[in-house]
Amino acid sequence: MTIKPDSISELQELLPKSQRVDEVSLEAVAELIEHVPEDMTATVQAGMSLSEFQSRLAKAGQWLPVDPPHPQVVTIGELLACNLNGPRRFGCGTIRDWVIGMTVVLPDGRLIRNGGKVVKNVAGFDLCRLFIGAKNELGIIVEAAFKLLPLPEAEAHLAKRCESLGQAEELLENIWTSDLQPTVLDLYRIDGEPLTLVAGFAGPSADVEAQSNAANALGFAAKASLDYDAQFRQTAPSFTSVAPGNLISTLRNFGDESFVARAGNGVVYHPSAKLKEVPSLDLQKRVKDIFDPKGVLVE
Repeated sequence: MTIKPDSISELQELLPKSQRVDEVSLEAVAELIEHVPEDMTATVQAGMSLSEFQSRLAKAGQWLPVDPPHPQVVTIGELLACNLNGPRRFGCGTIRDWVIGMTVVLPDGRLIRNGGKVVKNVAGFDLCRLFIGAKNELGIIVEAAFKLLPLPEAEAHLAKRCESLGQAEELLENIWTSDLQPTVLDLYRIDGEPLTLVAGFAGPSADVEAQSNAANALGFAAKASLDYDAQFRQTAPSFTSVAPGNLISTLRNFGDESFVARAGNGVVYHPSAKLKEVPSLDLQKRVKDIFDPKGVLVE
């Protein structure tokens, strides 16, 4: 069953009357509630697309530093519920790092608010982290408050084709021991194309130019697009997580399989990635029973 409320209050009425809800469309719940540029915070409803939200923030020279695939269709609610991110994860972190408050409608219709609208908010237990990545199985995220960053003055993405994983490993070691501070550090091989390492830099123009020159000295030359990430993850949305120090040894076991790897984080998207048995599955079931005892919300 899919429900399409026109407001948060209507969602509060509909959920308790439902026996099973597969999807909640919040396209009518898509307002920018508040943007306080001087505090670098914003509060937005979950139905707004990420690209629209970023466009509104950009008018004040700010942005929410996350870059999942297809921001024009990904909503704020989906961004949070699925814990989405992109190549800039290495330098910017994940969406969890930027949430300061959240409003959620529980399956029984209750509305809970956690966190606040200010960055220095340390009161109470942080329920926001519980709902981020829970895929709306515990409650429906309807509103969120974020801390923001200034838009970078400049940004550059450079690529280096590698002859082997050994060469890529050497390049990564050179980056770790340098003064470079990349915001993007991806290694990918897609459909038999050459193995490619991408390094991205963002910040003041002079700093980006200096870091780009230093990267050029390591062999990075071609300007790179980050489109590979969205294109590849359409067919390989699942990932494997490994310790960054074990990344290259893990990739050696892939044979000719295509992959996109966050070289700085150890996250590897590849077609054969499967969800592993979660050790804390019993705990997850108990949490589910607390928030949704009737099993109204399903993935």
